[in-house]
Amino acid sequence: MDLAVGKRLEQYTIKKPHEVLIVDVEIAQEQDTIAIFKGFSSSLMRPTAFDPDIPVISERAKILNIDRVASPYNPESPRYIQQGLTWETMQPLLAEVGL
Repeated sequence: MDLAVGKRLEQYTIKKPHEVLIVDVEIAQEQDTIAIFKGFSSSLMRPTAFDPDIPVISERAKILNIDRVASPYNPESPRYIQQGLTWETMQPLLAEVGL
């Protein structure tokens, strides 16, 4: 399965609906923080396109950090499952769910 990074993370949250992924990325030398939950991505720092087919994490994005948070996500008091994952350390978790 050759899915884009953003789509793979979205698929992961479909298979793990009790988790929210908080992803820090760098796109064109600008940082963004993206929440991914139940297959949908949304920027926490800038407007997100209304069309869910427009990727929030572009192919040029560099993943800086991924946090796994228990849902429901409360930004005031997040319940972390795992913090500070890199794209490489996220790979085994994606493989566990067939991605």
